[in-house]
Amino acid sequence: MFVQEQQEIEVRIRAYCAEQGIPLNEIKWSALPFSGEWGISTSFFAAAAAEARSGKSVNVPQRAQEIAEQAAGLIRNVAGIARVEAIKGYLNLYFETPIYARRVVDAVLEQGRDYGRGAPKGERVMVEYAQPNTHHSFHIGHARNVVLGEALARLVEFAGFETIRASYPGDLGLGVITVLWAYNKFYKGQEPQGVHERGQWLLKIYVEATALLEPKENETPEEKAQREAYEAERREMYRKWDAGDPEVRALWQMTREWSLEELRDILRLLDVKIDVWFFESEVDEPAKQIVEELIARGIADDERPSGGAVIVKIDEKLGLTKEKYRTNVILRADGTTLYLTKDLALAKIKFEKFGVDRSIYVVDVRQSLHFQQAFAILRLMGFPQAEKCYHLGYGFVSLPEGAMSARRGRVVLFKDVIDDAVRRALAVESAKAPDLDEEQRRQVALQVGLGALVYSMLAVDNNRDMVFDVDQALSFDGRTGPYIQNAHVRANSILRKAGQIPQQAAFTHELTAHEVTLIDLLARFPETVQQAAGEYRPLVMANYAYDLANAFHSFYHSVPVLQSESESTRAARLRLVAAARQTLANALALLGITAPEVM
Repeated sequence: MFVQEQQEIEVRIRAYCAEQGIPLNEIKWSALPFSGEWGISTSFFAAAAAEARSGKSVNVPQRAQEIAEQAAGLIRNVAGIARVEAIKGYLNLYFETPIYARRVVDAVLEQGRDYGRGAPKGERVMVEYAQPNTHHSFHIGHARNVVLGEALARLVEFAGFETIRASYPGDLGLGVITVLWAYNKFYKGQEPQGVHERGQWLLKIYVEATALLEPKENETPEEKAQREAYEAERREMYRKWDAGDPEVRALWQMTREWSLEELRDILRLLDVKIDVWFFESEVDEPAKQIVEELIARGIADDERPSGGAVIVKIDEKLGLTKEKYRTNVILRADGTTLYLTKDLALAKIKFEKFGVDRSIYVVDVRQSLHFQQAFAILRLMGFPQAEKCYHLGYGFVSLPEGAMSARRGRVVLFKDVIDDAVRRALAVESAKAPDLDEEQRRQVALQVGLGALVYSMLAVDNNRDMVFDVDQALSFDGRTGPYIQNAHVRANSILRKAGQIPQQAAFTHELTAHEVTLIDLLARFPETVQQAAGEYRPLVMANYAYDLANAFHSFYHSVPVLQSESESTRAARLRLVAAARQTLANALALLGITAPEVM
């Protein structure tokens, strides 16, 4: 908020250090905890330590304090700085409170939706997410992947990175063939009507087929013979698919599109716009080319002549003496590729075709070692981007009654959850806001229902498993989406009653503790954006949104705005409310949640 003043101060400090021969590198400022004043601080310990390393005989803490005192003497007359102090090697600058408060609020209202947006970083990021296997239906566990990926994409984009959203659905493998076999054998020619009905039907077929193909307790000879016959038919269909049989491929394409139609509709509902679609089936041949390249470059060892596979001895190639990445197969003896091989091929496409500098993979935590190995092989291949590849793992989603299982058909479908959430929210809206017309109530109910689901997924650390409880997620109290959305609605209500927002205001009145907390949180939003994006942690922003909403609810209940004691105080508080509303909207948008106008 004091950029010009900070730059002026830095110029003076650098000039002094250069004149005195003090080895000053970067000046790093950090916010001081509010204690009646806002301020920033920097340390001179690094400069003092550099002098000590250069051969000078100095006591580092004492020398850091001396430099801090000299720096303090240089900047006692900078406008907007209330006071300066040098304490234990730190230079502390305190701002004039009315000026600081006004600048924070003015910055929010002037920049609007762009408040907190970072300067361009000059790097291109690809976030890979929203990639359930086809021939299944989209369940609540898949939703965690999409919600995390979209929030992260929004955060890194807002932080200043050029961002590409990518999806890599698994559209081949035994699970897919299982559905094709069962459909062709028992349901050929049938097709339910409706986008979600078709996707859910494929899941039903998968569950039925799995039951037919799995051995049973006390299986009779006749049942075993039938099961083995079914298994032979499934293997034959896999062979035909692999050979490019036109009929099998046509069936595969048709049923795959059913799954993708359902996925696209859910992404539309969640306001997710994928830029690039990759498919596992399209990476198989490039993956085999990668294998030949790695053999030719001496990175992979070809043991096929002796009946083995193509392997990469990662630890040995990296010169590691202790086991870390192990040895990995990248091509089986029968010539088929693995997930790892395909990920290598896909990474090469990302780096070379799309010019990606950073690649983020949103995949569950079970694949942590897999991605460590993939990134290590990419380093062996010479890709500098490998150092900036990142696996955003996440834990499983279970229900209050236990874990889900697609094989057993025990899943909670995303569409069912959303429909239920909207119905419940609609019932609440009908009671709370009877003046709204039916269309408005339905729109708000959808915003609240989606907000509840999305926030429940982001409010838990991504590395932890979570239990999804729809009753808890829809609560209007506590750490929930509706609670945060309601803070935005309350701010909007105050401003609507006021009629208009004052064009300017001076914060010369004595600030209450609630006002101080709000101003402090508003000022921290830009750095929170950078932290969440830099750490690849949407939870940082989810926590911030809750803290801001909680602070505003407390302010709303305790501080008079429209009935303030003076016009100047009223104007300042109205602008503070408007700034809080804008920042809440910005934070919610980064989480993929709509900020309703009414509730």
